[in-house]
Amino acid sequence: MCGIVGYIGDQEASPILIESLRKLEYRGYDSAGIAVYNGSSINIVKTKGRLKDLEEKLEGRTVKGTVGIGHTRWATHGAPSDENSHPHTNGDESITVVHNGIIENYMELKDELISHGYVFVSETDTEVAVHLIDYYYKHKEDPVDAVVKAMNKIEGSYALGVLFKDHPDLLIAVRKDSPLIVGLGKGENYIASDIPAVLQYTRDVYLLEDEEIAILTKEDVKIINKNKEQVNREVFKVTWDVAAAEKGGYDHFMLKEIFEQAKVVKDTLMPRLPENQNRVVLDEIKLSKDELDNINKIYIVACGTAYYAGLVGKYLIERITRVPVVAEVASEFRYRDPVIDENTLMIVISQSGETADTLAALRLAKQRGARVLGVVNVVGSSIAREADDILYTWAGPEIAVASTKAYSAQLAAMYLLTCHIALELGKMTEDEFVSLRDELYQLPRKVNRVLSKAEKIKRLADKYVHSKNVFYVGRGLDYMVSMEGSLKLKEIAYVHSEPYAAGELKHGPIALIEDATLVIGIVTQEDLYEKTVSNLKEIKARDGKVLAIAVKGNTEIEKVVDDVIYIPQTHWMFTSLLANIPQQLFAYYVSTALGHDVDKPRNLAKSVTVE
Repeated sequence: MCGIVGYIGDQEASPILIESLRKLEYRGYDSAGIAVYNGSSINIVKTKGRLKDLEEKLEGRTVKGTVGIGHTRWATHGAPSDENSHPHTNGDESITVVHNGIIENYMELKDELISHGYVFVSETDTEVAVHLIDYYYKHKEDPVDAVVKAMNKIEGSYALGVLFKDHPDLLIAVRKDSPLIVGLGKGENYIASDIPAVLQYTRDVYLLEDEEIAILTKEDVKIINKNKEQVNREVFKVTWDVAAAEKGGYDHFMLKEIFEQAKVVKDTLMPRLPENQNRVVLDEIKLSKDELDNINKIYIVACGTAYYAGLVGKYLIERITRVPVVAEVASEFRYRDPVIDENTLMIVISQSGETADTLAALRLAKQRGARVLGVVNVVGSSIAREADDILYTWAGPEIAVASTKAYSAQLAAMYLLTCHIALELGKMTEDEFVSLRDELYQLPRKVNRVLSKAEKIKRLADKYVHSKNVFYVGRGLDYMVSMEGSLKLKEIAYVHSEPYAAGELKHGPIALIEDATLVIGIVTQEDLYEKTVSNLKEIKARDGKVLAIAVKGNTEIEKVVDDVIYIPQTHWMFTSLLANIPQQLFAYYVSTALGHDVDKPRNLAKSVTVE
């Protein structure tokens, strides 16, 4: 959510800011703007809409200068509009700010500032920050002191980039609960919400911690805490390829990322499953058998797609290890005062490692003495730094807002964790593990076999493209994967869809089935196959249309349903990963047939860094 960039050096800032913002478009936004110091004033250009709208507004305008900040906004306080777009400035336009996050006490601060004569021109909470910094600066504080005092007054989450007209050789960056990094160049430096924004300019970055301030000049970067004590920070070297964030010939990032899943699954699984060792090698996890023996409850906490991966993890870990597992949505978790103690293991799952609600749940668990294991994709992210143990999903950068390959990597992580915990607790023999390991070795190849059916799935999407309501049904693991399929169709095709446990249809939802209602039935669990097929027959008896996803060899289902997509045979534990890929492709092709912007679906953001 929201993208922040900043530059200070000897080059023209404007094109660097625009190109850096382009690399953050995946975060989701509804307006964009830049501010550049031109030698006498700070020149601000901003607009509602996409970056192309900002570029059109910049055409023919001179925005010269070698220091500046930029922003893509995802609306929270105030509707998308030119006035509410960032950057925001104080009354005489001598201080300019970009902001990611939410200032929780902004109304209280706004009233206080109005009493001091400040005039607000937007509906945003961000304008409070720039006026508050102005207030302290005009009380004879230097720029850094003014920012620190404002930090101490603000409650909530924020990443800030701040420019002062009186100090054009200075760029100040601050973070609390919202991601911000500093890119290190030669004779130039950068700030950004995420690494891809600076990757074309530098591979050396500082990862700012909470309540730290970065003071940038073109020659130097100094990091201090809110007590103004200097912080020594190691340089983080980015090793992944710039090309990994480009489309590579695909029409959309989402399609590229769907087709990268075989590699992603291989990269996540294979280093942890060496052939010469009958165990899962998780070097980043130090949970010993004795520690696991003392665990009497496991929570899996996540949001959105990651939560659905967590549901699969819950089902597998509980069924195989017999340890009670509760999977919960992170945004609800804290508010019911959950029972957490030193015998609790919490597994938090997040692609970005910055998801605000998930991070808050992690911190609550640690406060209460629980051990926290993070499953994340981004090295050096907040969850990666704060969790006791970490399992990285090697998915690489995921640019499309709707998650695909990150979900498959998260499922692969759940398979590894299930086997690891089961082996440590003696709930799985070495022979059983070797059998599962050998099947996991085959998963990348089987992923590619599913992907080879893309043209058939496209034809099915074209056939059902005008469905107004779509229901996804399944039992057991199939029900859990149906939730993710339904979410994808909603996210990118804007088609109303709902997932249901197949056995629950007769308890009410079957009333919604009528002529030509599309139902996607997931039928991969052998022990639940007959029961699910019976539910699909109930749908057909009411004139619904059924598209099934089944395991190759179960050809009897063709007598029951209208169309079927087969996945390769695999162990029942691993069907979710294969069964989800047809759902991804179906949603993608429906979306493109309807003419939607697949990579940037409306109202959505990639990294949800506000509650």
